[in-house]
Parts: sequence; C-alpha cells; structure tokens
Amino acid sequence: MNPSPRAADASSDIRVLITGAGGYLGRQLAARLGGFCQVVGIDLRIDPAVPCDFQIMDIRDPSLTRLLNEKKITHVVHLAAVLKDSGDRQRDYDIDVNGTRNVLDACVAAGVRHLTVASSGAAYGYHADNPDWLDEQDPLRGNDVFAYSCHKRLVEEMLEDYRQRYPALQQLILRPGTVLGAETRNLITELFARKRILAIRGSDSPFVFIWDQDVLAIIAKGVLEESAGIYNLAGDGALTMPVIAGLLGKPLLVLPAFLLRWGLYVGRGLRLTEYGPDQLDFLRYRPVLSNRRLKEEFGYVPEKTSEQTFRYYLDHARARGDL
Repeated sequence: MNPSPRAADASSDIRVLITGAGGYLGRQLAARLGGFCQVVGIDLRIDPAVPCDFQIMDIRDPSLTRLLNEKKITHVVHLAAVLKDSGDRQRDYDIDVNGTRNVLDACVAAGVRHLTVASSGAAYGYHADNPDWLDEQDPLRGNDVFAYSCHKRLVEEMLEDYRQRYPALQQLILRPGTVLGAETRNLITELFARKRILAIRGSDSPFVFIWDQDVLAIIAKGVLEESAGIYNLAGDGALTMPVIAGLLGKPLLVLPAFLLRWGLYVGRGLRLTEYGPDQLDFLRYRPVLSNRRLKEEFGYVPEKTSEQTFRYYLDHARARGDL
C-alpha cells in the first residue's frame, strides 16, 4: 500500500503501538507500518520475527500508560483478543473487556491521539432476524452464549462511551468478516478441512470473506490518514455453504437443526469438536456484512471479492496439505 501524500507527510511524527503484535495479523502489520513510521509491539511472548521494538506485556498491565509515555506513542492499534474460547469465561472476559478498558485508559492518560480497534462482525450477533446485509448503523446484539460475540459487543459499547467522554482520542473501529490469507489456520478453516461440509436445513449460512492483505492495507491507511469511524470489512459478495462445498470439492451434509444440536452436545462431551450446542446459531445465522461504507466513505475498495479470497485461501491450503 502506498500512502496518500497527506499520510506520507504526517507519518514522520507517528509512533504506533500494536497490541497482539505477535499474532497472525500483528506480525504483518508491524512490517507494513514499519516502512512509514516507528512501531512498538506488545504481546505475552517475545516473537523475534516481529520487525519492531517488541515488548512483553499483558494488555491488562497498569504499566501500559508508562510505556506509551516512554515511547511517545501517538497511535495505538488494538488487535489483542481471545479468539479461541479457553473454557474459562471469566478469564476471557477479563482479557477482552477489562484489557480493552486498560488500553483505553492508558491512551487517554498518555495523550494518544488515534486508536484503531479490531472488532468483528460477530458484534452484530448471530440472529435469525438479521437483515440480509448488515450496515454499520444496525444494532449490535452479540450473543451472550457465545463469548467472542458477546465480548465484541461489550467492547464496542465501551468504545462508544469513551468517544463521548474523550473526543480528543480519535477512534477507528473495524468489523471484519471472516479473514483469510495464505497462512490462515483457525476454527473457521477447521470447518473447511473436514471430509464433509456441514449445513443446516433451511439456512444458507453465507460467509463473507476479507483477504488478510486487504485488512492490513485498511488498517495502515486508517493509521496514516488518522481516519475515524466504524466500518465493516468484507469483500464483495457472499458464499453459501453449498457453494463453499462445491469449491472445496467435498460432499455437503445437510442436517436439521435439532439433530446437529444433539451431535454438537455429544461431540463436545467426547472432545471431538470445540463447538457445542450453544454455538448452533453461529453455524446458521452468520452476519453478512455490507461493505458499502468502506468503499464510499472510508475510500477503500477490497482487492479481492469474497469468492476470490476463498479461492486464494484454497490454493495455498491445498499446497501445504491442509485440505
């Protein structure tokens, strides 16, 4: 990504701190932003491959304010979050919600001027009455039974409160759909690696995908141009489970919801799957994100559509033997 002239002129005085810098996106973002400005990264473990000033730190650490002051941080990109349910709901809440509160308080105390937060389309929640395409002005109804979705909603409510109380801290909130790239491995890609692709009778269960390089370009643009606002991140179009199964070349197993609920209950009890019956709605009512505002207001057109992103992921996953 080449920065705009305005961004290039301003980048010399930008000093960025990335939380979750050792993660999949964090490592790549540090490398991308490092070409334009000074970057500090924090995470729980040192990752020597991360090309920045790397510090071991928990986002809940009260000394974060001191670090922001010492490094003269002007911009924070908050990527750190619990992506995989640990089984300890209180621990995950403490990291996601209380950790974000600590990041916000540190930003305010240190006079940080711009904050980018990686939220999620999951903040809208997995509901049967979701509109066909979700707009950023639609209500956030993250499901309480699904920790990740619930915590993203709670974090966004907190961010709204801080916007009202601390307007000097500019906020850019990004709500990605399913992020895929050449090296992606997570709970979602595990669904695609199975011998049969599950679908629920009466539900198309569409996915919207966003290429990881598009996500990185969007974050970098937002940081360097000091953009504010809330934007869904998704490539054009959506893919239903039958289409995904066809692209994978795998049979589609269509089950009624009651049978799949029972199967998830048994499967998690036997530790055959990390999904349980409380996550059935996650499998059938995925939020489908409109990217209209991303293109028209933020000014970024994703390089890859949802289908192109999925095909790109497929090519690389097959090459390394994951599928």
